[in-house]
Amino acid sequence: MIKAYIYVIVTAITFWSLDSLNLSNLFKKNKIYSARLLYILVSMALSYLVVNFLYDIISY
Repeated sequence: MIKAYIYVIVTAITFWSLDSLNLSNLFKKNKIYSARLLYILVSMALSYLVVNFLYDIISY
């Protein structure tokens, strides 16, 4: 159950931290949906890695 709480907190932090990057220069014009999807997938991947790392430290 604690892992779910950590996921929520870390996901919010990753969205907030990725918001500071200017990723619009990396994408072609009129590819808004692809850019948003990549933004979500990168945020989920970072959240997964950070949560597993933190959970391993906590459970150790």
